[in-house]
Amino acid sequence: MQEKILSIKAKLILEKGIIFTGKTIGIEGEIAGEIVFNTAMTGYQEILTDPSYHSQIISFTCPHIGNVGTNKKDEESNKIHASGIIIKSISTINSNLYSTQDFSQYIIKNKIIVISEIDTRKLTRILREQGSQYGCIQTNRYINKKNAFKKIKSAKEKSKKNVPMSQGTKIIHIWDIKKTKTTQIKKIFHVVVYDFGIKTSILKILQKKGCKITLVPFDTSAKTILSLHPSGILLSNGPGDPRSYLVSIKNVKKLLNYSVPIFGICLGHQILALSLGSKIIKMKFGHHGSNHPVQNVSTKKVFITSQNHNFTIDPDTIKKNMLITHISLFDKTIQGISLKNHPSFSFQGHPESHPGTNDIQELFNIFINNMLNRENLYA
Repeated sequence: MQEKILSIKAKLILEKGIIFTGKTIGIEGEIAGEIVFNTAMTGYQEILTDPSYHSQIISFTCPHIGNVGTNKKDEESNKIHASGIIIKSISTINSNLYSTQDFSQYIIKNKIIVISEIDTRKLTRILREQGSQYGCIQTNRYINKKNAFKKIKSAKEKSKKNVPMSQGTKIIHIWDIKKTKTTQIKKIFHVVVYDFGIKTSILKILQKKGCKITLVPFDTSAKTILSLHPSGILLSNGPGDPRSYLVSIKNVKKLLNYSVPIFGICLGHQILALSLGSKIIKMKFGHHGSNHPVQNVSTKKVFITSQNHNFTIDPDTIKKNMLITHISLFDKTIQGISLKNHPSFSFQGHPESHPGTNDIQELFNIFINNMLNRENLYA
């Protein structure tokens, strides 16, 4: 692949044959992957660096991307995880006190293939009507329809191999960011995180609430988790089909035999449900954005939330010891569950809300209270 700063021709080929012609100011090359559209109007850098988007091509419905530039503070991991980007218009200038690099330079530095100046509204309608599908972005000398379909076929076959796509830590280690002040609570809780590809903002929130954090790989045994003496266990967000994380599901099932509180987020929410015996189904085009209304079933309170998932719990497989706590007001899919006989719960969206409003951050307080109640019980 060769870097190009000047705008050059690019094409987006969908698996069902529709072709869009546009331009790119990223690098030259070709990339295939599942296309998902994100409806957030802000936070493009947080979205691109979210490990949950690993190997996917993100299409932004917001027509103008890049106007606030980029900076290290807004990154949710140490790299862009999306394999490609689809944009209507890329801003050539940025206006932001904290910007250290413009968006065009940022995507070139990270070696990401981009197509812009296409009709993203039309693309979104296609995905909504026909369902999620794979596509291939090709630039300039790489443009070849026959090769595009080969790339798409290869990407689809790879996704069906039922292999976990975890982008989390490979070793057990304590996480810490200096200069993060502990607030709200003086008690130090030890949270062990199954790291499937966790966002940095989640870790920052836990640390501010008085938590010592240990990150462990997705396949860490229940025995090892318990040997770390956790106050609570967090099942993080991450990429891929939750049904492929068989080892993680097996270990969470074992951990539910103990009294340690568990909090699942996004992929972690689905893994908790699978460990309880529920089934997971793939959605038509998923939920991706920072403007999704979710309702608490018992209080009827509505929260505006950040979402990023292609799978959901099959409501017909909810078990007797489970409660549905939250539902989506877009399509009534399950957004939250809790256990009747265990201090564990989970949420489908992203309660850290980066990007997005902080409406649903109260879930972290529930996790803290569950850990506090357990420690008071055994004090």
